[in-house]
Amino acid sequence: MGRRQDDENFSFVSPCIKYLLFFFNFIFWVISMVLMSVGVYARIEKHAEAALAYLSLDPAILLLVVGVLMFFLTFCGCVGSLRENICLLQTFCISLIVVFLLQLATGVLGFIFSNKARAKVTGMVNDAIVHYRDDLDLQNLIDFGQKEFSCCGAISHKDWTQNIYFNCSTLNPSQERCSVPYSCCLVSKNESIINTKCGHGMQDMKESEVSIFINTSGCIDKLVDWIHSNLFLLGGVVLGLAIPQLVGMLLSQTLINQIKDQIELQENHSRHQ
Repeated sequence: MGRRQDDENFSFVSPCIKYLLFFFNFIFWVISMVLMSVGVYARIEKHAEAALAYLSLDPAILLLVVGVLMFFLTFCGCVGSLRENICLLQTFCISLIVVFLLQLATGVLGFIFSNKARAKVTGMVNDAIVHYRDDLDLQNLIDFGQKEFSCCGAISHKDWTQNIYFNCSTLNPSQERCSVPYSCCLVSKNESIINTKCGHGMQDMKESEVSIFINTSGCIDKLVDWIHSNLFLLGGVVLGLAIPQLVGMLLSQTLINQIKDQIELQENHSRHQ
């Protein structure tokens, strides 16, 4: 009698696996909430006329998309693990597999078709240059990139003529005509105050003269050089992103198998009663 009662109380579901998966998802659920909050705040803070400006280049929209995706996945993982719900756990596991495979495919295709990937990125940077003044977040992002990589424009500093404010046309009434943003300028470490007008008229100057005042190398070439110089760092970042996904897949699939075994055990007990 005692042995039969022990068999009925036995459970294949490991509390350790169950709550480890829950806390694993809970951490990323909190992160997803932070990302969505920052994204929403950034969108609300924008001026009304910029609210619909070139959304595909808006960092706030990117944060929102990533946050919503993470929220959906972690919600399925949290509730599925606590409620021992196979449907939610399978949704979580399959979604992680899809995201992982998409990331892997993107990396492989980007490596194989590097020229096309380069052309695509160049097009994105040129689009960002066109909309430089339309979005403050985008403007800050471009300025940060140009200062960080000591570059100017996508291919060269003359790419800035694509922007209506920096265009070199004689019909352009802008005070910034034929200029480049201050983030293109060569700044001495001793300078405590940045001259935001330092890029004035630089597109009109000769190449040999302009290189004294601004960076003339394009950001695409500088980005490619940086990637080649930091392959181990990028590999570590990719591994850091992949490990949580693999851990989530392993834990969720293990819990699914345990729940199925438990259901089968309960059905066997029901048949023998």
